[in-house]
Amino acid sequence: MKTRFILINTSHAGNVGATARAMKVMGFTDMVLVAPRWDNVLRREETIQRASGALDVLANARVVATLDEALDGMTHLCATAMTPRDFGPPTLEPRPHFAALAAEHAHDPDFGVAFLFGSERFGMRNEDVYRCHTCLSIPTDPKFGSLNLGAAVQVLAYDWRQALGGLATMLPAADAADAMQTLVPSAPAVTPLADAQQLAGLLDHWQQSLTDIGFLDPDAPKKLMPRLNQLFNRAQITQEEIHILRGIAKAMSQAAQNPTLGQR
Repeated sequence: MKTRFILINTSHAGNVGATARAMKVMGFTDMVLVAPRWDNVLRREETIQRASGALDVLANARVVATLDEALDGMTHLCATAMTPRDFGPPTLEPRPHFAALAAEHAHDPDFGVAFLFGSERFGMRNEDVYRCHTCLSIPTDPKFGSLNLGAAVQVLAYDWRQALGGLATMLPAADAADAMQTLVPSAPAVTPLADAQQLAGLLDHWQQSLTDIGFLDPDAPKKLMPRLNQLFNRAQITQEEIHILRGIAKAMSQAAQNPTLGQR
């Protein structure tokens, strides 16, 4: 199962290094930075010092301009925000959510889970939270719930690694092979789920079609599209279903543009 940690508008270089270190000790390597404050953040001295040897994670990291680029290939998006949003995804504790997620998709190597972390100063934007399937809330002392970015990454990385089965105790090669044969069941057939970019494309298509048929007023959209976003997230739409729903949207637009198409 693919795992990615995404830092959005990170302002402190040291937190990038701390994130790399937290990821490495839990066996994760895929980090993407979205429009960080410093263009050269991966090479800054503070970043390298706080990484404390996790230089391979920094070398593998990517810096992109938009969240869409960072979500390429990801299927399930987890926001990290202290304050629940209206019309946003459900707020859940990490451990039970991770356990259910790992059990459901254990045999799907193409299933991608992304953890999104907002700016240290402003947190995550509403529109970014709305795109996610869940909003993770780490249980903390209600009198002092503030976590440093690196600490939050460490907690979630540990809980997610445990849900995936933990890091195995070092065994001799022969014993490890025998253990793997015992523990790994045969994989059932998997129906690929739509990834984040496919879902975003579907939402754009539906927004245009709903406008074409007069259901959506683009000057007063209210919260229709975030609500549809959450509906599609809950439905866990497959790639095949994306094509069906896009076909419906196309037919709606065609019918609006040429009403005679619907007449018999």
